Amino acid sequence: MDFNGVYHRANDNYCYPLNENELVINIATGYDVVEVNLIQGDPFAFGILGGSEGWDGTPCSIHFKKRLKNQIWWTTTVQPEFKRSKYYFELKTESEIWYFFEDGFLSEEQLKIEKRSRQFFIFPWMNEIDIAKSPTWVNETIWYQIFPERFCNGNLENDPEGVLPWREQGSVRNQEFFGGDLDGVIQKLDYLKNLGVNGLYFTPVFLSPTSHKYDTTDYETVDPNFGTKETLQQLVKEAHKRGMRIMLDGVFNHSGKYFAPWLDVIEKGPKSEYYHWFMINQWPMELGKGAAKKNQLYTFAFHDDMPKLNTNHEDVRKYLIDICGRWVEEYGVDAIRLDVANEVSHRFCKELRLHLKKINPEIYILGEIWHDAMPWLRGDEFDSVMNYPLGESIKDFWVDKKLNKTELEYTINRCYTRYMQQTNDVLFNLLDSHDTIRLMSHTKNLDDFYQQIVLLFTMPGSPCIYYGTEIAMEGEHDPDCRRCMPWIEIEAGIHNEKIETMKEIIALRKNEPLLQSRNFHFTTEYENPRVIEFQKLGWIDHYIDIIINADDQDIEVRSGGEVLFSRYYQSADDTLSSGILKSKGILIRKG
Repeated sequence: MDFNGVYHRANDNYCYPLNENELVINIATGYDVVEVNLIQGDPFAFGILGGSEGWDGTPCSIHFKKRLKNQIWWTTTVQPEFKRSKYYFELKTESEIWYFFEDGFLSEEQLKIEKRSRQFFIFPWMNEIDIAKSPTWVNETIWYQIFPERFCNGNLENDPEGVLPWREQGSVRNQEFFGGDLDGVIQKLDYLKNLGVNGLYFTPVFLSPTSHKYDTTDYETVDPNFGTKETLQQLVKEAHKRGMRIMLDGVFNHSGKYFAPWLDVIEKGPKSEYYHWFMINQWPMELGKGAAKKNQLYTFAFHDDMPKLNTNHEDVRKYLIDICGRWVEEYGVDAIRLDVANEVSHRFCKELRLHLKKINPEIYILGEIWHDAMPWLRGDEFDSVMNYPLGESIKDFWVDKKLNKTELEYTINRCYTRYMQQTNDVLFNLLDSHDTIRLMSHTKNLDDFYQQIVLLFTMPGSPCIYYGTEIAMEGEHDPDCRRCMPWIEIEAGIHNEKIETMKEIIALRKNEPLLQSRNFHFTTEYENPRVIEFQKLGWIDHYIDIIINADDQDIEVRSGGEVLFSRYYQSADDTLSSGILKSKGILIRKG
């Protein structure tokens, strides 16, 4: 047996309570393992630990599995009667049987040796307060990300100095201002509701000198070029009337150069009461001359104008956490995203969660983390993270035509085996954002564009589209991905077909509960390596088939000799998707 392919630990994504009664147990093995049995029971069923009594558990077969590139991920769910579990695994290959314990492997012969120690895996107790719980409404939410400065100018009276005419076409720079504001969003809420989205995620809206607002000057003052406190309150109220949730962006890793405590430090140096609010290594500093790269202070990404906040310091944590609490209480927002969340202290994240969940137990706390985020998702920090690994894996499949559907299966399964199932339900799934090249510019092909969106919208989690994605808006890397929304073209009907296609995809996701489900399974029926098929699974024989022809050529997809569909032909009577999606090589049908 390939011992190096076997891995398990009795915590995190390998062993965790799904709820108060169910315990999920996962194990990874090599492909040589053909059968896995779990032997589990109560640790004290036959006496106290360390006593002379023997211990026997109850065996159960693990049937469910997902394929990873180099391993198989086996998963099962048990219901410990007394909320604790002691267990080990029986692993079978075609020719061997081994028993896997916390300290390693035993053969059948070794298992029978009297008085030989067995160091079992133990999950000691399913404490309710420690179970990772996330608000269930998130799974039913379709997010729409808005970069306010470029979305819509609804109030000319609050335009910034030097504002430029709204640019319907062409590239933009971060230094340019076009007057987008919160009034503009309010005026477009009915458009967004008609599109079908029910969650609005805003990049920062508080006082800042830049167009992007990620260099905060004042965390309590709505930027006057966007509106007022009352404008934001009205926006939240009007969105809630239309069944839309609101998520604000909190920039707590760093501040802007005009943040009052930072100005006090610049003036007074180490004598400032705020000196320890920042991570300063040397005084005086050569600000604006590469002080960060000289290690004179820590900043965001070596930008001297964005000094790093010291969330190790109790006063900083209290200040920022109180700010978040007021956002929830005064504006009634439903969610908060943390920018550069992986660099703020874990202590801050834990205290923030406790504070916000007391105010609103259903608040959604999202972290911007682009990599494996298990340390932040144990139930005491974030509800979810931005699922960039999934988005990048999807886009890679359409960019690299040499990849086959099996490799896509491996990488998607990787994204959904690294966290807990309840976390998978609320992962923030996206294909582009204000930080990335827009999907249409990355893809270039409209059929490929829609195929990727359909795949994203049928995956577990909570999908998000970036403003303008509904019209396949283009834009290269930052800052070009932050172009102005072309409302004249939209209102003239130029993009109606694209908008209708996006509305159909959103409606499918919202109206078919199985498309929101965490349960999916890839099939291997079709010979063409670029035809993707997977199923969203329900009770017994209830499922939905998603078939995507990602090949450059039109292919007749057959089952049992019958042609199911091609881009020009479709026979399935139980089809959920319309002819518009069919023409793009996409079939969604009930099984």
